[in-house]
Amino acid sequence: MAAPAPHTSGRAHMQVLVIGGGIAGTAAALALHAAGAEVTVHEAHPDAAEDIGAFLTLASNGMRALARLDASAAVTALGFPLRSMRVLDATGAVLADVALGEADDPLLRYRCLHRAELATALQAEAVRRGIRVRHGARLDSFEETPDDITAHFTDGSTATGDLLVGADGLHSAVRRHIAPDVRPRYAGQRVFYGYADDAAAAAANGGDSERITMVRGSAAAFGHAVSPDGLSYWFARVAGEPLTANETGQVSASRLRELLLPLLRRDDTPAADIVAATKERVMVTDATELPVGTRWRSGRALTIGDAAHAASPATGQGASLALEDAVVLADCLRDTPDTTRALSRYESLRRPRVEENITVSGNISRGTPPPSAPSPSSP
Repeated sequence: MAAPAPHTSGRAHMQVLVIGGGIAGTAAALALHAAGAEVTVHEAHPDAAEDIGAFLTLASNGMRALARLDASAAVTALGFPLRSMRVLDATGAVLADVALGEADDPLLRYRCLHRAELATALQAEAVRRGIRVRHGARLDSFEETPDDITAHFTDGSTATGDLLVGADGLHSAVRRHIAPDVRPRYAGQRVFYGYADDAAAAAANGGDSERITMVRGSAAAFGHAVSPDGLSYWFARVAGEPLTANETGQVSASRLRELLLPLLRRDDTPAADIVAATKERVMVTDATELPVGTRWRSGRALTIGDAAHAASPATGQGASLALEDAVVLADCLRDTPDTTRALSRYESLRRPRVEENITVSGNISRGTPPPSAPSPSSP
């Protein structure tokens, strides 16, 4: 699959300011650069990625977008592939065992990897191609004229371009200017995740290293995949009240295990043993989403990725859809000379697909609720 073709529509000198150097922003920079634009990425964090230990799965559609960006090699060097999915019920019985996506194509296989590693690899690829990535640049505001758009950063610096792409995530500063009344909302579940570093337990419960196992538990939805070196990557989704900011980052791994294990031990599945074998790296966050119909753009400013259409993680499509956004945006700007028309075309192509994901993923998260988990701050 080819990368976006060089820009030939008279916009080869288009200046694009990308706000946010995560997955969506750096992918957009790669795609727009390949389409002929001059791009600078402005990232608020002082280094390549804010690593809170999260992992993700890229689906075949996300891997296809990476191939369009000619970035497959940078990403397939990370993590491990997933060829199949096994589904268990609460008794441990196998409900399904199916191939995942386009498992026969090495470039399009599902891939499990750390979020921070993916963002870092994409940034390194952008720099290698001559794209400027500016760290420590936190957006404060922006202003538009009929001819350009100027970003103002909290350090007093400014940058001016023809288009500003807001890829700055769930709590987007760009979205606050475009849609100031929109706030992320709780999607009905807490998401626990971690890594079991007990190789024996991982091997016993994981089977091969290219399969993800999903458990439809009585009190939690659980999933795990085992890396080639025997490390189990796992998550659990549990209904409950939203967490406070302190609860998401200040509760010990042992306390989180204590909260989760009683729910998992109700069932005869591998889930409880895997969590029990996780010694230190256990985390929890809220499943969060943006409402459908959120405004994405204003004049020369556009949001993409989670800044525009964050969904609960139940479908596992967030990163893959962000990569798709990047490719489609570059295609629209390359092929449509007028910027307003190009952005309108982008929105018409992307909104139905990503809002379906918000709806489907939210429905999964807010399905028949299992028993609520206790609060991490409770005794």
